[in-house]
Amino acid sequence: MSASMGRVGVLYGGRSAERAVSLMSGQGVQAALERAGIEAQLFDTGERSLAELAAANFDRVFIALHGRYGEDGTIQGALELLGIPYTGSGPMASALAMDKVMTKKIWQQAGLPTPGYQVLSIADEKLLSELGESLGFPLIMKPPHEGSTVGFTRVDSAAQLAEAFELARRYDHEVLAERFIEGRELTIPVLGKGAQARALPVIEIVVPGDGLYDYEHKYHSEATQYFCPADLSAALTEQLQQLAVQAYQALDCAGWGRVDIMLDEQHQPWLLEVNTSPGMTPQSLVPMAAKAQGLSYEALCVEILRSADLKVLSVSHQEA
Repeated sequence: MSASMGRVGVLYGGRSAERAVSLMSGQGVQAALERAGIEAQLFDTGERSLAELAAANFDRVFIALHGRYGEDGTIQGALELLGIPYTGSGPMASALAMDKVMTKKIWQQAGLPTPGYQVLSIADEKLLSELGESLGFPLIMKPPHEGSTVGFTRVDSAAQLAEAFELARRYDHEVLAERFIEGRELTIPVLGKGAQARALPVIEIVVPGDGLYDYEHKYHSEATQYFCPADLSAALTEQLQQLAVQAYQALDCAGWGRVDIMLDEQHQPWLLEVNTSPGMTPQSLVPMAAKAQGLSYEALCVEILRSADLKVLSVSHQEA
């Protein structure tokens, strides 16, 4: 298998707020590929240059980066220029999915359900006060270009708006305020591309206390519970999996990803976001769903790696 895959680079680390998670993801992926007989080498894009990446002579790379400069289309564009096949979505789909505002606009255009929202660039007192009227309380505030709930706050009253805005603004030039959906928190991994995209089992996330699936509950808490497959009827499961695939396809995602959904008390699903380079740590959810379907961590890494390619078609220019 090693010969067919060639020399593989596992891009990890990076410079985003999710660097620590990416380091764990990359180490897990690299070890799994080595166990599968694939020559795989770690490459920290936060400490090494693109010139070094070009000189490494990788035949393909597995992107285990999260957040900015790794999941937002920038490294994908660089890999296209370097001609190195890579895992996951292309530059455009990565950039769109990383921008939660653009993602919501595309879903709305496609007729897919997503919570109402407003975008703020300044902490104008009048604009903040209007949020409660337009979105209601509680509502969510977060930076639209970060992941792992970095800068995320649930706002229960007008008195919390300014502080929540300032927290999100530390990580972004604008802030996304979104209607809070009360209900069950679900996530659905998707593998493949286009018409071949397929959903893995649905995972339900149950968080104790305030119920917020924040950074602490994602990566450091033992109290967070995961149910995979989620306790849902067969019909509802199929509906949610179809919606996840539609959401993924609407952004032209490829390779793999994970779609986050809230299911309200009326069993109405609401799309929140797509992660185009999800975590691959021991607590991560894509490996959990894959395992529930009989796909081991190693087999999952190999399947994702097999999908590595260049996404932007090269155009040959002929002289007139």
